[in-house]
Amino acid sequence: MDSGDRLVFEPRMTGLVLVADPPTTEHLRFRLDLADGPIPHVWYWDRRGLGSVRLLSPEQFADQLGAGSLGPDALALSADELRQRLRQSRRAIKVALLDQRAVAGIGNLYASEILHLACVHPAKRCDLLTADQWRAIHARIVEVLELAIRHEGSTLSDGTYRNALNQSGGFQNHHRVYDRAGQPCRSCGKTPIVRIVQAQRATFYCPECQSKRAR
Repeated sequence: MDSGDRLVFEPRMTGLVLVADPPTTEHLRFRLDLADGPIPHVWYWDRRGLGSVRLLSPEQFADQLGAGSLGPDALALSADELRQRLRQSRRAIKVALLDQRAVAGIGNLYASEILHLACVHPAKRCDLLTADQWRAIHARIVEVLELAIRHEGSTLSDGTYRNALNQSGGFQNHHRVYDRAGQPCRSCGKTPIVRIVQAQRATFYCPECQSKRAR
C-alpha cells in the first residue's frame, strides 16, 4: 500500500480471494473497495473460516514473513540449489517438498504429481537420492507448476478451490496420480495407484513407476 503496509491473505484450506462476486454472502469475511481501476472490489470468502487477512506494517511483515520464514520460490530455484537445500535431510522427499521454509510454492497435490513424473518413490529419503534424481525432480517441479498455473489450479470433487473469477480450475483433468487410488497408472498403464499418508497428508503414487529402487 502507499503507506508501506501490506495486506496478507492466507486462504488455507477453504478460503477464496476473488475479484468477482463471492459464492454466497453467508461466509464473506472481508471486502476491499478499490478506486479508479478496472476492479472495484477484492473479496475474501471462507466457508470454514480457517484462513486470515492481516494488515502488517513493514516491520511486522519483515518479522513474520521475511528472510527465514519462507524459502525461495520453487520456480526460481536451479536443480543444484534445490539439491543443496534438501539433500542432507533424512525426511522423505514428499514431506521435504512441502516444507515452505525450505522451498516455497509446492502444495500436497503437486508434490505427488511431481514425484510420479520424476519416477521417485515419495518415501525415499532426501539424503539417499542421486544427483540424477534431484535433476529429474527439479525438471518436473517446473513442468507441473507451470502447467498448473496455465490451467488455473485444481478444483476437486468438493468444489472448494476456485480461481479469482469464482470459476473452476482445470488442472484436475491432468492429474496422473492424485486422488486416483485404485485406478491404473497413466504412465505404465496397468499398476493401480496407491494412497498412503505422510505427515498427516495423503500421498498418491505408482508402485511400479516409483519403485524404491534407484532408477
